[in-house]
Amino acid sequence: MVVGDASVEIDVLVIGAGPGGYVAAIRAAQLGKSVLVVDKAELGGVCLNRGCIPSKALISAAHQYELVNHAASVGISAENVSIDFNKVQEWKNGIVKKQSGGVGMLLKGNKVQVFHGEALFINEHEARVFNDNETARYRFNHCIIATGSRPIELKAFPLGGRIISSTEALSLKEIPKSMVVIGGGYIGIELGQTYAKFGTKVTVLEGSDSILPGFEKDLTQLVARNLKKLNVDIVTEALAQSSEQTDKDVTVTYTVKGEEKKITADYVLVTVGRRPNTDGDLSLELAGVEVGERGLIKVNEKCQTNVPHIYAIGDIVPGPALAHKASYEAKVAAESIAGLPSAVDYKVIPAVVFSDPEIAGVGLSETEAKEKGINVVVGKFPYGANGRAQSMNATDGFVKLIGDKDSGLLLGGFVVGAEASNLIAELTLAIEMGATLEDIALTIHAHPTLGEITMDAAEGALGHPIHQLGK
Repeated sequence: MVVGDASVEIDVLVIGAGPGGYVAAIRAAQLGKSVLVVDKAELGGVCLNRGCIPSKALISAAHQYELVNHAASVGISAENVSIDFNKVQEWKNGIVKKQSGGVGMLLKGNKVQVFHGEALFINEHEARVFNDNETARYRFNHCIIATGSRPIELKAFPLGGRIISSTEALSLKEIPKSMVVIGGGYIGIELGQTYAKFGTKVTVLEGSDSILPGFEKDLTQLVARNLKKLNVDIVTEALAQSSEQTDKDVTVTYTVKGEEKKITADYVLVTVGRRPNTDGDLSLELAGVEVGERGLIKVNEKCQTNVPHIYAIGDIVPGPALAHKASYEAKVAAESIAGLPSAVDYKVIPAVVFSDPEIAGVGLSETEAKEKGINVVVGKFPYGANGRAQSMNATDGFVKLIGDKDSGLLLGGFVVGAEASNLIAELTLAIEMGATLEDIALTIHAHPTLGEITMDAAEGALGHPIHQLGK
């Protein structure tokens, strides 16, 4: 590294090493570019270190704890089951460390240079990278900005002490006796349900009329039912107003239909969305990059900003803030830089909630399809009629397929139930490839598997269900 005013030449500068940045760096290197990736935190970004991976580890641990305590129906009983939460956290942290180390190995193996520090633009072709120990100036031919997002902080609920975001919730040293979750979206529900399984008394305050407002109610009502079984209080149409914090607890004042109420808990978890990291010290204005509404950077189908050789991907551009979307855009940006005819096509972006039961969806919902004036046909098949689901003692849920009755094309697929996060892959591929309901029904699905539910739902939509009485 050259220290001082001299510039180091580089083909591609990638700012951010999350699921967008590190993928972009690797793909650009594979295409023969010299690449530097800069990140001030751990490799893998928020998703790997403080989001997707650690949360799913805790969700898995909580699920296993629940299974042990409720296995009497299948003839298995256990007494004095206990939780060593420190060990749970150590296990979770071990997974994160292994994953982050794996990203480092991939970057090194693809000859990507890594700088642990910050980057700020000097002009549209130069940036300074620095940390506490060193600084350098780089001149780049292309740049990919992948700085991700951070939790939104409410003025009335400033983060700190016993008011926490998802980051702190994933690293608590003890299982709280009580917790208030502000926001009933996917993060709030996933973490709230997880701690409820560990024994925490959880109250969810959601501003809309139902939890998980991005999904239709026939999908979310099963999750709501399971939350109630865990003694979780769900308060909808609730507006959190203020907080009073001591060193032991937090009191939240909120209103429901004009009536003011108060609740006190060990912690308040704020999960009301995320904010793009475009308002920091990147000095985007010096590079001429325009930032639009809500801090998002407008890009074209090649992920180019208004400055053609500077690209932006992931949570800082319009669209759902999902890790898999960022990774997809990363490959498009890298390939575009290399001169390949690559462009984004958002025909299908699957969404998954790791609640209990899991929810996954892709494509058009029944409501959306009808609003578009499509002659809709729906196929729906319950987990309870599936042999594999019964043998797993996981009979809550269903697969719902939305099709165009005239053409037979599959337009949308939604799953609520065990392994929904895995089952959605078949439906995502089907819509991406332009498959019909008949294509799915004619595909031989292994028996006994949960995948058969998808086939049965397709047969139902076509009017000849085998494992369900016709209407």
